[in-house]
Formats: sequence, C-alpha cells, structure tokens
Amino acid sequence: MLERRIEQDLKAALLSGDRTKVDTLRIIKSALLYAKVEKGKRDSGLDEEEEIAVLSKEAKKRQESADLYIKGGNQSRADAELAEKVIIEAYLPQQLSENELKSVVETVVDKLEAKDLSAMGQVIATVKAETAGAADGANIARLVKERLSS
Repeated sequence: MLERRIEQDLKAALLSGDRTKVDTLRIIKSALLYAKVEKGKRDSGLDEEEEIAVLSKEAKKRQESADLYIKGGNQSRADAELAEKVIIEAYLPQQLSENELKSVVETVVDKLEAKDLSAMGQVIATVKAETAGAADGANIARLVKERLSS
C-alpha cells in the first residue's frame, strides 16, 4: 500500500533533513487520513485505487496553484508548488502517453459503440476505470470529446 511507503519515505526524509519532502509527505499523509475518515475507513484503510485518487487530486492542486502563481508573477512559489507535485507524482502510476491514451479511448469507443457526444460520460467513466489513475481526467475528457465529435 502507498501509505506504508509514504510513511517509510517520510522517516527517511526526516533523517536526511529534506524539508520539502518532509512537508509534502506530511501533507499527503494528512490528505489520506482525511479521505479515510470521510469514507469511514479509518481502521480498514483505503484501497490502492482510492489512495491513487487522493494523490492525483493533490498533484492536480499543486499544478493549479503553480499556474496561478505564474500568472501572478511569483515564480518562486510556482517552483515550490511544482517541486511538491514532483514528489507526489513519484507515488502515482506512470502516466500514459498521448498515443497510448488515444488507443484506450478508441478501444472503449468501439467497445461501447459510442457514436456521438451523448455517450461522452459513459466513455470517460470506462476509460478512467481502465487506466486506473494512469491518465489525467482532463486529458481523457479532451480526447473523448475530440473522438466523438469527429
């Protein structure tokens, strides 16, 4: 489970004095604990898919914050957010390339016999389930929309 790995990495980061990693891993632990409490799984823990969802959300938050800092002209804060994002992404599955994701979208569209945008939600949900955290939801939605619009 990711939570155990994060705990071990946090101990190692504390010993090595890596403040950025320590702070980021503490935030991740807190987010995972919050998700467990929210889902009523404090004792049993989250399954790996739920952990990945929490980490993906945290990585996305960092990217959005960095984008806002860049727009506001604060590059140092943007760099700090992106550094945290890199640490978080180390615990996520390897992301699919654009071509790999297009292939999955094509397969799902063919399998579901989707013809137009009315099937977009169903196709997106199926692609998300098949990629299991290895693709960003925004990219999935964009590619599904492109495919169903053509």
